[in-house]
Amino acid sequence: MTTLDTLSPAVLKRLSKELLDLSKDPPEGIKTILNMDNITDVQAWIEGPEGTPYQGGCFRVKLTLGGDFPTAPPKGFFLTKIFHPNVSKSGEICVNVLKKDWKKEYGIGHILLTIKCLLIDPNPESALNEEAGRLLLEDYSAYAKHAKLITSIHGINRSIQFGKLQENFDGTEATKTRTSEKMCQNPGPNIKAAAGAAEVLTINNGGTTGPKKRGADKRLEQAKMDKKRTLRRL
Repeated sequence: MTTLDTLSPAVLKRLSKELLDLSKDPPEGIKTILNMDNITDVQAWIEGPEGTPYQGGCFRVKLTLGGDFPTAPPKGFFLTKIFHPNVSKSGEICVNVLKKDWKKEYGIGHILLTIKCLLIDPNPESALNEEAGRLLLEDYSAYAKHAKLITSIHGINRSIQFGKLQENFDGTEATKTRTSEKMCQNPGPNIKAAAGAAEVLTINNGGTTGPKKRGADKRLEQAKMDKKRTLRRL
């Protein structure tokens, strides 16, 4: 018995509406893949956010819905290989929204946006990839370099165009769409703090002038404010 057979008609109706709405008006940098034969097979492309090691990449993700959805959260997976603290080598995603912070009112769009935000602001404290989590905390430059390398090898897909044409599950083009939301556009405090720490270290050791340090502090504070605004919108 599949999830499609176990979910109630009301849940299936809600899910169908959410996916159709997302296909017509997707959040920026997210493109759903519609499988009209099985709407519980939820997949999407997520664009690597600018200013992150994943910029230029295109990552396919999948949500696995159980028979008790939405009472229980779905499980999230990256189908595209990625080097990230909160993504295991098998692709499993660790994010609080899909665990202790789950609410049955959360929609598919909210989940996909949360995953996109995770690319901007990783959480090394709940790392599934211990190497990525350690590098993020101890050597941000090495972390970013390796994440960019993996993205360049596995995450480049020139055929995916965000905000222009939606894709059906069979790969054919569907209706034209527009983007209506601009969220998670700036690196979050965790990743900015790591990068900022590296910059401050360079300032202290290399004799760089004071204004640059103050500029780094201002950028870090701005990133924190941007993250707070993003979380309020989610």
